[in-house]
Amino acid sequence: MKSKSGQAENSVNPAELARRQGSDCPVELIDVRTAPEHAAAHVAGAQLVPLDRLDPAAFLKARKCPEAPLYVICQSGTRAAKAVERFRNAGFDGCVLVEGGTQAWIDAGLPVERGQCRVIPLMRQVQIVVGSLSVLGAAMALGLDARFAVIPLLLGGGLLFAGITGMCGLALLLAKMPWNQQSTCASGAVAK
Repeated sequence: MKSKSGQAENSVNPAELARRQGSDCPVELIDVRTAPEHAAAHVAGAQLVPLDRLDPAAFLKARKCPEAPLYVICQSGTRAAKAVERFRNAGFDGCVLVEGGTQAWIDAGLPVERGQCRVIPLMRQVQIVVGSLSVLGAAMALGLDARFAVIPLLLGGGLLFAGITGMCGLALLLAKMPWNQQSTCASGAVAK
């Protein structure tokens, strides 16, 4: 897809995507978050294709309109950017990143389909694990042996790395856990 300036379009803001969804042109949108995240709140019509299960070649082969743009969304944009890169590496340059992801869509007041989800959001799971292990490591360093201080040190280093690179190894690991693989949410209600 080309912008008015003639250059390839790489991203779109939520308001513009909503406008395109309302036009006569079909919009193919994939959501690369986990199943519980998608079930809890997602843009109507978004097809769930979790990033850890994304096979760009197989997905592209199954598309009905292979030349049409493919819009990619996640929670904030980081996973969607990784998915776009995978599609580019597979030889498809027609991906359009939804800027700011589902959170930006919600913040813009655009409608989403919501469900009642019993699974804690992925980033909160990361915070719970890192917080728990940090407290445990610090308590063990104070009460048992100072060498246990390496636990919160490593966890802090992991958080620093995730903040700088946008890649969280713990989040990727937790996304593969059984409770994050299946949707345990009832969805369908449309709300802002």
